[in-house]
Amino acid sequence: MKLSDFRVLTFDCYGTLIDWESGIYTALQPLLQQAVQTTGQTLSRDVTLETFARHESAQEEETPAMVYSELLATVHRRLARAWSVTLDEADHARFGASVPDWPAFPDSADALAYLKQHYQLVILSNVDRESFKGSNRRLSVEFDAIYTAQDVGSYKPDSRNFEYLLAHLAQRGVARGEILHTAQSLFHDHAPAKRFGLASAWIDRRHDKQGWGATMAPPEGAGYDFRFPSMAAFAAAHKAEQPPA
Repeated sequence: MKLSDFRVLTFDCYGTLIDWESGIYTALQPLLQQAVQTTGQTLSRDVTLETFARHESAQEEETPAMVYSELLATVHRRLARAWSVTLDEADHARFGASVPDWPAFPDSADALAYLKQHYQLVILSNVDRESFKGSNRRLSVEFDAIYTAQDVGSYKPDSRNFEYLLAHLAQRGVARGEILHTAQSLFHDHAPAKRFGLASAWIDRRHDKQGWGATMAPPEGAGYDFRFPSMAAFAAAHKAEQPPA
């Protein structure tokens, strides 16, 4: 199997192209500072992200049709209760609206610009359309299709998201075997991609870190076909497959 065997790359965005862990951790600082004042305990970055992951995943299961900006605000309320902090509704809403502020990984825009010359690029994301617009500006590329949790009415790893993806790509004349699903999260993306018989490329952004960060641990048997530490490495591997000019 080679990267050049495919003609469509379907992307998770957050954690893969957008540095959502840095974005989340930065946006949580006001809450974390209040938690220190209330409890006297400083939470590490890893503990903060792992706690966020548990609450976000639980909320996505409980309210699959909730728009992501509202879901984030709800998760912020849950974290505030967990950390014994009382905040105004405006503070929760501010966190919910923070997605456009989350930074892109430094290599994302250049890698996408290169890959756009060789593939159709498609987003399958767990956010809402309005939040994604802000992130898309940071990525500086026009995606061929954008499918969000808001469109589907559920959140990955729910099977409905991949059913939606495959059905809409089939309408565009794309066969399952022509798709390479490209993502960071083994939990949200690679496990369901494998269930649907999709080839996948793991962008292992946490290759130099312990734990799973802002995502839940993957289930048994979550597999992938390619593994790269970055989007730059993915693009370089594709370039290396090309015949000499």
